[in-house]
Amino acid sequence: MTETQVAGGMDERHPVIVPRRVRFDWSGTPLHWIPGEPVATHFINTLHLLLPAGERWFVHVYKQTLPLIGEDEVRLRAEVKGFMGQEAVHAYSHQGVLDRQMLERGLDPRPLTRRVEWLFTTLLGDRPPLRIISRRRWLNLRVGIIAGIEHYTAVLGQWILDARELDEAGADPTMMDLLRWHGAEEVEHRSVAFDVYEYVSGAYWRRFVTFFAGVLAMPLAVYAGSAFLCAKDPTLHGVRPRVRDYRRAVRRGLLPGNRFMIAAARRYLRRSYHPSTECSTQKALDYLAASPAARSAGTGRAG
Repeated sequence: MTETQVAGGMDERHPVIVPRRVRFDWSGTPLHWIPGEPVATHFINTLHLLLPAGERWFVHVYKQTLPLIGEDEVRLRAEVKGFMGQEAVHAYSHQGVLDRQMLERGLDPRPLTRRVEWLFTTLLGDRPPLRIISRRRWLNLRVGIIAGIEHYTAVLGQWILDARELDEAGADPTMMDLLRWHGAEEVEHRSVAFDVYEYVSGAYWRRFVTFFAGVLAMPLAVYAGSAFLCAKDPTLHGVRPRVRDYRRAVRRGLLPGNRFMIAAARRYLRRSYHPSTECSTQKALDYLAASPAARSAGTGRAG
């Protein structure tokens, strides 16, 4: 059993989930926040392009699931509300990177973020893409997509918590705090999306199909996003992300590798899978107790 597969008891499966209303100061963060690694920086920066609209979409979809969860399911309903609160804070925190860390340094992300917004609000909006798909089935499919994405955000959250190579490479501490705070909260609430999917649908075939619908788009989105950022970066001229750049960053421990991502997919697709068998809630809480942003928010939690 690997470090990211710590078997959990009830507290691993059901930690208390509330939003932490953090703030980040981007005035001292350079455009290339991994020194000497502009392409690796932009591979990770793709998250900032996707997450504001994506996290808002998560909240929108999960508001529609609440009426489907029985009033007697007190814990699950509370966890969904906590999940939505955390995702809303994630959205505006990553939006701050776009508005202040990128835009003020001459990199305008808006041409691509407008397309990302269209993807989530229109293509994945409330209207089913085909008339033969009912609104309820379309909701179940979207909840399944989110459950699969949340599996990856949790294992990547654990990865960033453990990625000491980024610190050794001199990565900007404010950006690392954003990524680790976010990653720790993804670990903390990792069971919620899956538990909601099991409650409103639970069909294994739908979990299988929606996982691939959501996850197969990830490498395409990461490449497209990093290519866009490299092209728009005012300090780079003719630089494009290449496979060799990705492999070199993986060897240095600056990015997760393909084996890591494939192993995570295989675990999710087991019929016996539950997110509580992934990651470490204690490691996440330990980081949140030390996070500069979470500590500056007061107790680290919003009431």
